[in-house]
Amino acid sequence: MTSSDRSQTVDVTRTYEVRTYGCQMNVHDSERLSGLLEDAGYVRAPEAAEGEADVVVFNTCAVRENADNKLYGNLGRLAPVKSRRPGMQIAVGGCLAQKDRDTIVKKAPWVDVVFGTHNIGKLPVLLERARVQEEAQVEIAESLEAFPSTLPTRRESAYAAWVSISVGCNNTCTFCIVPALRGKEKDRRPGDILAEIEALVAEGVSEVTLLGQNVNAYGSDIGDREAFSKLLRACGKIKGLERVRFTSPHPRDFTDDVIEAMAETPNVMPQLHMPLQSGSDTVLKAMRRSYRQERFLNIIRKVREAIPQAAISTDIIVGFPGETEEDFEQTLHTVREARFANAFTFQYSKRPGTPAAEMDGQVPKEVVQERYMRLVALQEEISWEENKKQVGRTLEVMVAEGEGRKDDATRRLSGRAPDNRLVHFSKPEEEVRPGDVVTVEVSYAAPHHLLAEGPVRSVRRTRAGDAWEKRNAAPAAAPAGVMLGLPTVGVPAPLPQAASGCSAV
Repeated sequence: MTSSDRSQTVDVTRTYEVRTYGCQMNVHDSERLSGLLEDAGYVRAPEAAEGEADVVVFNTCAVRENADNKLYGNLGRLAPVKSRRPGMQIAVGGCLAQKDRDTIVKKAPWVDVVFGTHNIGKLPVLLERARVQEEAQVEIAESLEAFPSTLPTRRESAYAAWVSISVGCNNTCTFCIVPALRGKEKDRRPGDILAEIEALVAEGVSEVTLLGQNVNAYGSDIGDREAFSKLLRACGKIKGLERVRFTSPHPRDFTDDVIEAMAETPNVMPQLHMPLQSGSDTVLKAMRRSYRQERFLNIIRKVREAIPQAAISTDIIVGFPGETEEDFEQTLHTVREARFANAFTFQYSKRPGTPAAEMDGQVPKEVVQERYMRLVALQEEISWEENKKQVGRTLEVMVAEGEGRKDDATRRLSGRAPDNRLVHFSKPEEEVRPGDVVTVEVSYAAPHHLLAEGPVRSVRRTRAGDAWEKRNAAPAAAPAGVMLGLPTVGVPAPLPQAASGCSAV
């Protein structure tokens, strides 16, 4: 993308809305899209004005069954709105746009712009070109034009941030279409990653989440098998960076040097998201997952030996083609052995364009549903038992924004423990801001959260809290949260239940 492309600006103030579907990679891409639009002079539309923005952008996902039907349904609902509002524009990007580039405008001719996963930086110029030429612009790059970190970014909050370390994926899982849409893995240089993190910390960020389609394969593109563990250790040397997380790794690439780096780097949090997908060796082979049950459980054992308090989560697919009752029992066995803190569980559904969609042995829906319910029941029991072990512990909780839906009614606040467990705690007398850190004692455990019902033991006001307060002060004349080059501060949303095979590999 050229500087002239990026500098395209609108001649009057126009509003925008970005609708995001899918995995955390898409969430981060949407931060880039928002930053690009604001850099071009657009202003974010109020949340209450959904569908009434001058520009509506759909950042799509292709890994869910019927993803295209949902997109066209949403586009259909906007068609009459657009007919009433001359000048309104609709853009479609992301994985589904990369996949269905030739059909979106045919099925929804009122769409103005279609762009892919490799050229999100072109959105402002494509919108302007569509407006001037009065015809739809479809531009899908086949390879990455510029690493997303070079684009302007509108971070969603002030105390934590996604930091992308790679894009693309070299795996060939049969249930996943993402490598075909995101391309082969491309790694950023370590110096660029660390420079971005240092810039974020200087702005007040105290927590970063390293993000990649297969995050611990980092280094394969630059020829260093230990690059990821070195990166974790380097993050430990950044003054002011209190918490480091990463998602999502792959068991194939999860090596002992990474476990050692996690255990020996104080600001790397005792949390691991390790996708299982299935506990059956037969199913794992059919999925083209390059590990087996024993390899997976051995990783879990090593992590727990090195980091006894680690909370481990996972992804599991139920009902993959050919899965037998015996195969499913192997998954249940693995769950019992691993004792995950929580699991994102999915009923298998056909992903168009994947090898699994054409496999024999598609499992009847009623069988998949019954197995799914048994898995959920088992994991709920384990999650509750594991959370009960937290009762009586004293935890440092980073106060979060928007994590507790009932906080106003219960006069509580919410935040995340170092192991990423959600903690609701009694509101202290003194002011506490998102990004600040409180010390509390856990008094009660539920399957998906902890309660600290006693008084807060201490409050530590932080630079991250200062950054949140500054961001939420009276609005400045220029749009907040956007800069060229390195991103500004912000928070990754709580880990979404990303579709398996996207960034949850």
